[in-house]
Amino acid sequence: MEYSVTNMFAEKMTENVYVKAFAQGEEMEQRELPPLVSVLLASYNHEKYVEAAVRSVMAQKGVAFELIVIDDGSKDKSPEILERLSAELRFRYVHRENKGVVATLNELVSLARGKYFCSFASDDVMPPDRLKIQSDYLVNHPQHKVCFGQIHLMDEQGNVSAEPDPRYLKSIPEITFEEFFLGIKDIHGCSEMIDMAEFRRLGGYNEACFQEDFPMILKLLHEYGRAPVITCNCCYYRIHGNNLSSLNNKDSINKIYEGMIRAIDCYKDHVLYRKARAAFKANWFSALAYNNKVEALKKIPQLASLSVGFIRRIPKLFIPRIFLKH
Repeated sequence: MEYSVTNMFAEKMTENVYVKAFAQGEEMEQRELPPLVSVLLASYNHEKYVEAAVRSVMAQKGVAFELIVIDDGSKDKSPEILERLSAELRFRYVHRENKGVVATLNELVSLARGKYFCSFASDDVMPPDRLKIQSDYLVNHPQHKVCFGQIHLMDEQGNVSAEPDPRYLKSIPEITFEEFFLGIKDIHGCSEMIDMAEFRRLGGYNEACFQEDFPMILKLLHEYGRAPVITCNCCYYRIHGNNLSSLNNKDSINKIYEGMIRAIDCYKDHVLYRKARAAFKANWFSALAYNNKVEALKKIPQLASLSVGFIRRIPKLFIPRIFLKH
């Protein structure tokens, strides 16, 4: 970990840099224009991180955008923090009872006014110029309705890795449906920017699944066949004990697995369906063997197959994590 971004956005400043910028005109003009980009932020129990997330979005420059935040029934102090920030920074904020992340994102989609949108998590930080770089790309490449980018991992204290996560670099310059379906290439769900009208036409997020990103990516790639993946750093992705996607989070492991299988099963008619299902199970076992060996052992009856992909991952159960590549 090389440097920290947390204090850049989370600390309360004695001089409000946004008010100063508004007086200079640039951000005021940016907010008054119809938004080109909508940033959709679903907040839930991230009182330690949500202010940094919001401020990092509101610090974006060079493109007309809106931020819409729905707090999904948080039990911590997130609603109080967001109420204060919405009054200060002038973004749309809704607080209501818990409905889950996928339903919340679909509600956010219904409220958005931008031509393009990206979702953003309440525990992450948005790098400078992310919105401008991705929206410029889509404006200049109108044949593409979605583009993805890169992420840098960030720890709980806000220390960020100097290099982008290598898992997603090999997807540059594009990824196909078949490559993603078979697990050959990967993209991170927090790195997307999507044409709003197209996304609505495709039916939005799949509420039958526990998580939003994997089914969404499959749907987009299946529709368009392939999608560009650019070098833009789209997210400082925070790793902490309560990540929804954490394979150490016992409450979410089964729900995530079931949701991803359900998403894959939407493509039963595809010629690669059986191979993709086996590949997913092998990759899921591999991830568990790296992150949570006890759970990996428990899941063997559910995940085991005679595929080469599964068999070659069995030794990971017996190798200490320190010697393994993620």
